[in-house]
Amino acid sequence: MAGMAAAAVGSASSSSGPAVMLLCGKAEKVLGVQKAPGSCPYCGGVVAATDVEAEWALCCLPLCRRTKRRFACTACARRLVTYPAILHD
Repeated sequence: MAGMAAAAVGSASSSSGPAVMLLCGKAEKVLGVQKAPGSCPYCGGVVAATDVEAEWALCCLPLCRRTKRRFACTACARRLVTYPAILHD
């Protein structure tokens, strides 16, 4: 079986790559959208928080499932990144 998977990957690397997508993939599903506190630093618009569930799969077998919260401005559609607070001693 491992030889078969290696042969499929080897043949996919020489072609455009659709066979690789059959072996592994990532699917994302939006769980919900809500208003986030604060405003966009670029345009001052309203910030929306989107909960997204991402699932990685290998040969239709789920490997990992994660839930992430993404922030974006509703006016300029920029994706906003939050950074952890720096702790000073």
